[in-house]
Amino acid sequence: MSSRQFGKQEPDVNVLVSVFNMLFRASEKTELITGADEPIYLPQSKTAALNQLISTHDYFSSALHEISHWCIAGEARRKLVDFGYWYEPDGRSVAQQRSFESVEIKPQALEWMFTEACGLKFRLSIDNVSQPEMGASEAFCENVVSQTHRYLEAGMPTRASLFFQALMHKFRPDCQNLPKTAFSLSRLA
Repeated sequence: MSSRQFGKQEPDVNVLVSVFNMLFRASEKTELITGADEPIYLPQSKTAALNQLISTHDYFSSALHEISHWCIAGEARRKLVDFGYWYEPDGRSVAQQRSFESVEIKPQALEWMFTEACGLKFRLSIDNVSQPEMGASEAFCENVVSQTHRYLEAGMPTRASLFFQALMHKFRPDCQNLPKTAFSLSRLA
């Protein structure tokens, strides 16, 4: 992610934590926590009164990515560690990478919208650091753009919509909404 927001430094992730927790701590019994070595979602348990959405270090983009997954996860998935997703570590084969891409379309479309709402530049995540030459497939890029357009036209999941509006209010108060043109294939390059 670019470290620029309208010519300024990337916002403090604590602002994002505050926005998320104000919206969802009471209503969804979920809190955003930053600073971990690895991102993870932990549902409520006997030792934790709240669901915990934990992002990597203090990276703004990591928090937005984890929030995107949480916004998509249904009630049953929100009762599972990491929403019950499988994870294939770095060094994936082409087939494994394409499988990863197939489950990342919706969350990355939301993440893109959230990132733009914060006035930041979005960078598509292939999450395969040891093989950057593999890159995102053209189909993945096109599918993320298409899904983003569907969200703009038909609406986002409820929690995503609430969060998006809160981000717009916090980071872009002079902007009512983002145009479809803000989400084009050329903007993913």
